[in-house]
Amino acid sequence: MNIIFIGIKSLFLLLIITSPIEAESLLENFGLGLPAINVSDSADGETTYSLSLQILALMTSITVLPSLLLGMTSFTRIIIVLSILRQAMGTQQTPPNQVLVAIALFLTLFIMSPTLSKINTTALTPYLEGTMQAETALAKASNTAKDFLVYNTRKNDLQMFADMAGDATYESNSDVPLPVLLPAFITSELKTAFQIGFLLFLPFLVIDMVIASTLMSLGMMMLSPMLVSLPFKLLLFVLVDGWAMTVGSLVATYSSS
Repeated sequence: MNIIFIGIKSLFLLLIITSPIEAESLLENFGLGLPAINVSDSADGETTYSLSLQILALMTSITVLPSLLLGMTSFTRIIIVLSILRQAMGTQQTPPNQVLVAIALFLTLFIMSPTLSKINTTALTPYLEGTMQAETALAKASNTAKDFLVYNTRKNDLQMFADMAGDATYESNSDVPLPVLLPAFITSELKTAFQIGFLLFLPFLVIDMVIASTLMSLGMMMLSPMLVSLPFKLLLFVLVDGWAMTVGSLVATYSSS
């Protein structure tokens, strides 16, 4: 079965990378009549893909969406900071992972909304209305996404990956290739997330140290310091309106221009 599956995948790959005439002759040589999988050229030079190939491209793009969400948005920084905050508070699984992911997802949509709106206005809407070719729309959307990524990437990280790729200094944001920009953005996001997490961890660490020293001086070594310090950390977090401060600070660290 594995050999058959590999053979089918190889055939589909050949159909995609070859021209329509070569693909048709290839199917005829193998005696395969697949009318649902074809590519035809119209009189005006445009290429028309069958519904099956369009569905295949759509399903492939859906599988790539999680990677795009993690690698090209603010999701990574937000979820790391929230996870470190939960660990610093010592609340174990409260808030649960599903809640943290939901918060990170909605904050990501809020932060990315200017960029997504610009992509919709300049690329997606003209393409759907038929006033712009797919290649042009893709280029405009890519340049808009690059603007966001470059503005929120540390220059040192971008320069490091540019040097490893052997590229010179880029003249504009659109000149930065995605294979260089995406790893630089991820590296920058990880560094920023851990810096913010360190600053959030400090006040809770101080409370833990004070509670542990107090219990030791009172001779209550059998009582868990984490259990005693938890109410004080929750009280401190509530009094300073910690969730609003954390969320507001995370949103303020991003710039769309």
